[in-house]
Amino acid sequence: MLDTKFIRENADAVKKACQLKCIDLDIDKILDLDKEVTALKTQMQELQTKKNAASKQIPKASAEERPKLIEESKKAGAELDKMKEDFTKVESELAELLWLVPQIPSDKAPVGKDDSENVEVKLHGEVPSFSFEPLDHVDILEKNEWAEFEKVAKVCGSRSYSLRNEMVLLEMALHRFAMDKLRKKGFTLVSTPALAREHALYGTGHFPTGKDQVYHLPEDDLYLSGTAEVQLNSFHGGEILSESDLPIFYAGYSPCFRREAGSYGRDVRGLIRVHQFQKTEQYIICKNDIGESEKWHKMLLETSEEIVQELELPYRIVECCTGDMGTGKVRMYDIECWVPSEQKYRETHSCSALHDWQSRRTNTRYRDSEGNVQYVHTLNNTAVATPRIIVPFLENHQLEDGSVKVPEKLRPYLSGLEILKKI
Repeated sequence: MLDTKFIRENADAVKKACQLKCIDLDIDKILDLDKEVTALKTQMQELQTKKNAASKQIPKASAEERPKLIEESKKAGAELDKMKEDFTKVESELAELLWLVPQIPSDKAPVGKDDSENVEVKLHGEVPSFSFEPLDHVDILEKNEWAEFEKVAKVCGSRSYSLRNEMVLLEMALHRFAMDKLRKKGFTLVSTPALAREHALYGTGHFPTGKDQVYHLPEDDLYLSGTAEVQLNSFHGGEILSESDLPIFYAGYSPCFRREAGSYGRDVRGLIRVHQFQKTEQYIICKNDIGESEKWHKMLLETSEEIVQELELPYRIVECCTGDMGTGKVRMYDIECWVPSEQKYRETHSCSALHDWQSRRTNTRYRDSEGNVQYVHTLNNTAVATPRIIVPFLENHQLEDGSVKVPEKLRPYLSGLEILKKI
C-alpha cells in the first residue's frame, strides 16, 4: 500500500510501476476518488458547522425565530446523513483500489514481463555427473519406501504425500539445521499457527488478489496461510516500536497450505507442487532506511546461500524482473537448486525487500531518534521449505544403489549418518 499523498505527488511514477509490474490498475480513477473524498469531507465539515451553529442558537432564539432555526438544523442534518452515505461508498471504493497499488520497484531491478526475463546473477557448484542411470526423486522415494502417494491421495486428495522413515527424519533435520544457523545469527525462533485472520493476509499483500490460492474456513472466518510471513508481519500491527527495538529478526516455523489454483496439470509428479508443506521463514523488521534495508536484504540472501552450500546443492541466483517480483516488492532474488532429472534449476528460496509497503497495511511503525513516527521496512526469505528442497537433495546426492549421501554439515542432525538407505 502506498500513501495517497505519495500517489498524488508521484502519479507518473506509480503509473510506471503498474506498467513495469504488468498490473492493470487505473491510477487516474484513484486520484479522482481521492479528490471526491476530500471534497466530501470539506462539505461534511461545513454542514456540521452549519448544523451546530443553528442548534446553539435555538435555546436563545425568540419564539418567532425558533421554528426556522429548528428547520435549518434538521435540513442540515438530513443533508449530512445523505452525504455520509455517499462518503462511505466513495471511501470504500477508494480503499479497495488502494490495496492494489504496487510498490515502486528499485531502479536496479531488471525490467521484464515474467519469469522468463529474470536475470541470472550467480552460478555456484558443479552439477553432478553420474556413472549410472540416475533416478528422479519419486523413484528414489519409492525404491526405499520413503514416501507414499497413491493411498494418501485416496484419503487426502491430489497433490498429497506421506513421508516415511528416513524421510521424516530428513525433513526434521533440514529444519533443525536451518534453525540452528538462524539462531546463531540472532533470529528469534517462532512457531506460528497455520491459521490467520483475513486482515493478516491483507497485511502481507496476499489479499485481495490471491484469495483463490488460500483455503478458507468460513464457519470460523479464518484462513490457512501459505507462509509464516503472514503471521509474523502482523505481530506488531498497530504498534509504535522504539528505534532501539530494531531490527527484529524472526525465524518462523509453520505448516503451510496453498490451493495451487490454476496449476492443474503442472508438476503433478511427486513433491514439487503440493498443498501442504513445512517452512522455516526468515523475516526482518528494520528502520525506514534504504541503506539499512539493502544491508538486511543482502544478509537474508547470504544466509540462504550458506544453507544450500552446506547442503552441497548446485544452485543459481536470479534477480526477479519487475513483472515477476510481485505487487509489493522493491527488489527480489530467487535461489534455484539444480534438479538432475529435469536438467534445470528450480526455485527453493525467494528473498524480498518491500520497504514500507506492508507496514502501511498493518500500521506498524516506530519512533526514530528524533521523535518522528515512521513506518518500518520489512523483508523476508525462505530458510528451508520442505518437501520442495528434498527434491534436489535426493537427486543430487543419490548413489547407484538408490541410497543417498548425507552432506557433512547435516550429519549431526541425523545421528551422524553418512548414508540414508532403506533399513
